[in-house]
Amino acid sequence: MDIVVCIKRVPLTQEMDLEIDPSLKDIKRDMLSYNINEWDNYAMEEAIRLKENCGGTVTAITVGKEEDEEILRRALAMGADSAIRIDPGDIFLSPSLTSRLLFQCIKDIKYDLILTGVQADDTNDGLVGVMLAELLNLPHSSVVIGVEVLNGDIRVRVELEGGLEEVAQLRLPALLTIQTGINEPRYVSIMGIRKASKKEIKVLDIEDLGLSKDQLVSDTEIEELSLPPELEGAEIIEGSADEIAERIIEILKEKGVSI
Repeated sequence: MDIVVCIKRVPLTQEMDLEIDPSLKDIKRDMLSYNINEWDNYAMEEAIRLKENCGGTVTAITVGKEEDEEILRRALAMGADSAIRIDPGDIFLSPSLTSRLLFQCIKDIKYDLILTGVQADDTNDGLVGVMLAELLNLPHSSVVIGVEVLNGDIRVRVELEGGLEEVAQLRLPALLTIQTGINEPRYVSIMGIRKASKKEIKVLDIEDLGLSKDQLVSDTEIEELSLPPELEGAEIIEGSADEIAERIIEILKEKGVSI
């Protein structure tokens, strides 16, 4: 089984106080650390496990700058056979444009299955995978938490709301967006990454993809970024049960709630 995995390098922002840069269109990134997108890490692990069980190859692809090759090296260290970086130049990468670049690259690659993460940790959108499936005219399933390979098909378990699951069967080739928790991603040693650093990474420029200038125009534009407004702290209500209840009613009335 030949598998393509689309991955992304994202900044680690959970414990950082973010600042807007002078252009007001991006955040200051010079002090940020980066890693592979969490969902994509699970997708890569799932691809490696399918390869180990069924044979075949795994190709890792990312859209990004030279520094983004870091996650491709990680993918190679995990067990991917080859890696491709699509250099977008200076264009703004909206989800639709990212999926278009991936499409132009993947359409000429031999594959049985394409895996992406459910969403991107930096933008919190889950669009690229399903858009790519549409461009490639592939059956697809999202938020996948289990994959079973059958004869020419795959059976997947999909996470639904409320703790429910759905089981679906898809004809290959297909595309799946992988949810966290589907597996336990393997540890990648520094020695493994050093060995992977000697492997070739194929780099494709925009010109190599054969897209016109009109096709490279993003359909999304950031006008201005701003941080959420700082709100007042919580009010601690003390007193007897009657006093607390009376104060809560007063607060609700002040907020315009009809009692």
